[in-house]
Amino acid sequence: MLAVRRRLAAAPLLLRNLATKVLQDLQENEALTPNTVGPYMSERLEDYTPDRIRNFSIVAHIDHGKSTLADRLLETSGNISRQERESAQFLDTLQVERERGITVKAQTASMVHFDVQTNKTFMLNLVDTPGHVDFSYEVNRSLSACEGVLLLVDCSQGIQAQTLATYYAAKERHLAIVPILTKIDMPHAQIDESILNLSSLLNIDPDDVLLTSAKSGDGIEKILPAIVQRLPPPVQCHRQAPLRCLLVDSFYDDYRGTVCLIKIVDGTLRPGDVISSAYYHTKHEVQETGVLLPRRFETSELYAGQVGYMIAGMKTTTDAKMGDTFFLYETIKSTTLTPLTGFQEARSMVFASMYPTDDSSFDELRVAVEKLVMNDASVTIVQETSGALGMGFRCGFLGLLHMEVFHQRLSDEQGIQVMVTAPMVPYRIMDSKKVQRTVETPGAFPASTKEFDIFEPMVEASILTPSSYLGPVLALANDKRGIQTNLVYLEDTRVLVTVHLPWQEVVTNFYNELKTISSGYATLNYFEIAPQKSDIVKVDVMLNGKVLDALSFVCHRSRATLSGRQLCQKLKRVIDRQQFEISIQAALGGKIFAKERIPPFRKDVLIKSGKTVGGGDSTRKKKLLAKQKQGKRRMRTVSNVQLSQDAFWSVLSK
Repeated sequence: MLAVRRRLAAAPLLLRNLATKVLQDLQENEALTPNTVGPYMSERLEDYTPDRIRNFSIVAHIDHGKSTLADRLLETSGNISRQERESAQFLDTLQVERERGITVKAQTASMVHFDVQTNKTFMLNLVDTPGHVDFSYEVNRSLSACEGVLLLVDCSQGIQAQTLATYYAAKERHLAIVPILTKIDMPHAQIDESILNLSSLLNIDPDDVLLTSAKSGDGIEKILPAIVQRLPPPVQCHRQAPLRCLLVDSFYDDYRGTVCLIKIVDGTLRPGDVISSAYYHTKHEVQETGVLLPRRFETSELYAGQVGYMIAGMKTTTDAKMGDTFFLYETIKSTTLTPLTGFQEARSMVFASMYPTDDSSFDELRVAVEKLVMNDASVTIVQETSGALGMGFRCGFLGLLHMEVFHQRLSDEQGIQVMVTAPMVPYRIMDSKKVQRTVETPGAFPASTKEFDIFEPMVEASILTPSSYLGPVLALANDKRGIQTNLVYLEDTRVLVTVHLPWQEVVTNFYNELKTISSGYATLNYFEIAPQKSDIVKVDVMLNGKVLDALSFVCHRSRATLSGRQLCQKLKRVIDRQQFEISIQAALGGKIFAKERIPPFRKDVLIKSGKTVGGGDSTRKKKLLAKQKQGKRRMRTVSNVQLSQDAFWSVLSK
């Protein structure tokens, strides 16, 4: 700063006057702290025209350092302190995120950066993204609000399966890409090899790759200038046009209701404006607008091209739809406005039922589920009733991890304990009249499939594995009924295998098995393809002769017998013994093919007070034993078997 002042003192008067404002902004920007960045940005919000805005996401394979880099950028721009960055991933706000070390929910943060090359202050809006493939819906939502991305590659691991997937997702949206190698300070970092792979596989110029370490801070100072210089500003944004804003995300606040993350495309949004949505046509008055730092900071308006939040008194899921467009209510009647093209609606790929552990707590479960759905629009819910478990919800998820995270959030954030049934994928059933319907529960699946054609969902899986593990990986894919469609050697030591797999096989422990046989080195990415006709059957599980729909499952006929027997054995281990005998059976098409027996607790009725009843009279002994047997039979008829959550998860791990 002293050198800049000396040069200004020697410059002509006109240049000094022109540079004064820039120098003041630079001084203030250098001194920005978590307490001053909000007011600084708010006072100059109108100055951030679309050409001085950059909206970007950080995309990468899971565990390649996205959250750590995001925290380092927030510290560099003054949004958070060094202590906050060092304590934990600042954008990972959910307890489940910090426990599992993954990003689940996309977060947003607006930063201020003074660019020396242009002598202008820019607003940089970071939209964080999850890394796991189950949360690809969150990634797509984030990309819809951006004009560019930072593509991270861990140089100690190289390009992984999801690196390729996120790269192509960004290219499909014609987003600008800044490639970044992270973790260059690692002892086993392969910097040169990673740069060559980026060049050969993704056609990236080696000179464009930034070398960084978010942990040590090396190279971080180059990222913000690169965002300004190499990413484009928002296009086709007009402040004077009628309001159009895209609903990118939402989260629930216990005191304010739904907080909507929005991108202003046209016009200006202010508190007091009355808005309406293009999809639901609901009418709301805006109570508050602001930016996320990532803490909420209230502002008096939001302008075209900017990303921020609004609070408009929305209380339920029917008030807002992800990807919806909001207009000013008064302009809808007088002007024909075109809704913005948002993103594709999430399609549930795994279904499971959730029931309260106590029937009286169903209303509490309903409130808790609705709150989480407001925070995660990719979850679908339908109320249902089970003869064995009572009232509950049939929930649709993007994948198995998505389901586990939702279950954990119910416990962590809402304090609700639930029983979760085994997951099932949606099957398409076509009868002899060519009428199709989708089945999402075992109870709705036909007992006999002779008169139906069953189509199971399929995915195209990309598996990136070291070549030394290629044999076991191909064997696993074959065991899961996979069909290999392509095999490419990316280099001498790594192979990219493309396989068509039934989705049901993927959700039943495929990822864990893949990691096990490859010593953790193989990575997986997948996307949905056209369903395929298959021989799918329903296996009924019975306890004491009664079919329990919550434990019945659907699988390929070739696996029905083995899976049914294994399930009966697992249930025998997890169901507690009762005062009566428990019979566990598995049936296919009404024919029982597997059975396990849990013997009852037995009291010795021939002994009373340490003495033998009836002395040596055998008739008396037979009467006592017959009476006990009759009582056991009556107890078995009127009693219910107590099932724990372990019983349901034993189906999941079959």
